[in-house]
Amino acid sequence: MGPVIRIQRADERYPGGDPAAGIDTRHAFSFGPHYDPDNLRFGSLIACNEERLAPGAGFDEHPHSHTEIVTWVVEGELTHRDSTGHATLVRAGDLQHLSAATGVRHVERNDADTPLTFVQMWLAPPSFDGEPAYEVVRDTGGNLAYEVPGATLRVHHLKNGERAPLPDADFVYAHVTRGTVRLGTEQLTPGDAARTTDEKGLDLLATGDAEVLVWEMGRPARSVSF
Repeated sequence: MGPVIRIQRADERYPGGDPAAGIDTRHAFSFGPHYDPDNLRFGSLIACNEERLAPGAGFDEHPHSHTEIVTWVVEGELTHRDSTGHATLVRAGDLQHLSAATGVRHVERNDADTPLTFVQMWLAPPSFDGEPAYEVVRDTGGNLAYEVPGATLRVHHLKNGERAPLPDADFVYAHVTRGTVRLGTEQLTPGDAARTTDEKGLDLLATGDAEVLVWEMGRPARSVSF
């Protein structure tokens, strides 16, 4: 297969959540009732959900297994509790990583009195070994590179006119959380995402102050069904 770039606009995401309960979700991949056999995963990424929770709204305790769950808080404050005993407030600019391993249960809520926005990304791990693990990386005030098994997430904070190179990787997924950037001839705005396959020498150009999440992934070692 030759080089491929696919743009997914914010309004092309699958709607979800429970708006009546204050939960507005937009799914980038096949999810729940929105089954799309041509959009099950990209590299090791199997979900990229934009979540907006009103004050007091949230997800009751629910299970996960065999999944690396990475959450980036865009604005507000996320209350996290899990079955391994962690209870954490994850704030804007913080990154949370929950490695579900053989199984874990957690609660995610907006217990603050202001709206909460976060992006939650699920990845298939290269192996199912190990015990559940949890980590929070607090706001560093700058760019961030964070590794999970089989992938690396880079968070770019760009000023207008700055560039950020995209990795020369098998699979690259770039999601705009703030501002605007240009990839080639395409202008990307908040909620837009680009998927590149076997591309080299690409970069993002900020056309306003921007924040972008960029995943670098290799080819999965094996096919996994979820």
